[in-house]
Amino acid sequence: MSDATLHATSQDPDDFVVQIADQVESFLVAVSEVAKGDEPDSAVPFLLLEVSQLLLAGGRLGAHEDILPDERYEPDLGPEPDVDDLRERLAVMLEPIDVYSEVFDPYEPRKAPVPARISDDLADVIADLRHGMAHYRAGRTTEALWWWQFSYFSNWGSTASATLRALQSVVAHVRLNQPLEELDGLDTDQDLGEEALAEAAGKVMAEEIAEPLGLRTVK
Repeated sequence: MSDATLHATSQDPDDFVVQIADQVESFLVAVSEVAKGDEPDSAVPFLLLEVSQLLLAGGRLGAHEDILPDERYEPDLGPEPDVDDLRERLAVMLEPIDVYSEVFDPYEPRKAPVPARISDDLADVIADLRHGMAHYRAGRTTEALWWWQFSYFSNWGSTASATLRALQSVVAHVRLNQPLEELDGLDTDQDLGEEALAEAAGKVMAEEIAEPLGLRTVK
């Protein structure tokens, strides 16, 4: 999509909303391209880069003063675009490292790690961002900013942050030649405590996932 299609010609490219929309659109396009599976060898490093850049936009939204929508009630956007196909394609591509363990809230004491999926996380973030983009494309720029800011605090910010940590961990394990262990049999529908998560660690090593995911050990 060209800038001419995404932005009205009267909008200043230096405007805050235009810059956030550009970063959101870049992420939406990039993850959709990765999910096509045309370049699986670069999927993990590319996703690491894209999630990092998206969180810069999130940080800017988080630091901004509270944005209030123009209308009391959010306009009806119609049916939400389906993200299940994207979720499934990412799950197949990332299968060796898709499931990871996450502490939901670091400020809640004694909370055990819970299993999560990178593919689920990315699909959920995409859904939130698309919702705001629908407002933006309809010319409701304040509504778009409000939604992106609100959903950053309530969902996609923490979700993207957890995904970033998982992706960065994979890259770091491989580049530092530190083997990864498999979360053998672990899935996101299980309610497991910290000890069970530790016991679930199995056999897959970093060198086994480096080849299909395009990661190489630094010599």
